[in-house]
Amino acid sequence: MIHFTSGQLTGWVMLVFWPFVRLLAFVATAPLFGENMVPRRVQIGLAGLLAFVIAPTLGPIPDVPPVSIAGVWLIIQQVMIGAALGLVMRLAFGVVQAAGEFIGMQMGLGFASFYSAAMGTNTMVLGQILNTIAMLLFLAFNGHLVLIDILTRSFTLLPIGASEFDGNGWMLAARTGAILFTAGVSLALPLIATLLTINMAMGILNRASPQLSIFSIGFPMTLMTGLAVLTFLMPDLGGFMHRLFDTLFERMLEVTAALAGSPTT
Repeated sequence: MIHFTSGQLTGWVMLVFWPFVRLLAFVATAPLFGENMVPRRVQIGLAGLLAFVIAPTLGPIPDVPPVSIAGVWLIIQQVMIGAALGLVMRLAFGVVQAAGEFIGMQMGLGFASFYSAAMGTNTMVLGQILNTIAMLLFLAFNGHLVLIDILTRSFTLLPIGASEFDGNGWMLAARTGAILFTAGVSLALPLIATLLTINMAMGILNRASPQLSIFSIGFPMTLMTGLAVLTFLMPDLGGFMHRLFDTLFERMLEVTAALAGSPTT
């Protein structure tokens, strides 16, 4: 018969528990895994499965009781690491959502909004469409597998029980938010410039011919022009999102290495 002591059982549980905390925080905040449409039981089960698979590959696990002060602090550390990595990658979909908001406002579709269960608030239809396309591209590029690989590597770059973190890592994660605005504007800039030109032309036409009702032709003109330009931009969306995903994947590794106080490898 196989015999084991309570100490051995506790060690096996802790071997899975510590990576499970980081993985659960990551799954709860990362794109695709952490959507509101995904049930909490599924998220917990996925984090537990990943922890069970990853645990045998980890190094020594600190012998710290979870109910102690040191254990609570270690749990907070793991939650912060997992949440930081998940939020960095979520910016990719925030970029698409922001671009959809910019484009929708310029096209006059600001009123076309509905409640999104994924976002938990009212969103523009165009932004939701672009967000759905981005999720499909994310799966097509095997982004979910790359996320799991990066998270596994984070246990090597930043092992469980690290005594302290470098503050530059948190600053680097915060600075990643600049991508949300710059990339969103870059994605929407061609259409915004085109619609701005149309609006300027409408203004000049209104001054030249005041009897012409600009309001009756302005909205159909901007809407049709926006749809036409958006149609031409769609084939390039895949390349744009691929570059954006690669940038944020690299940033996740940089944040992990910066937290550990070592250069990115």
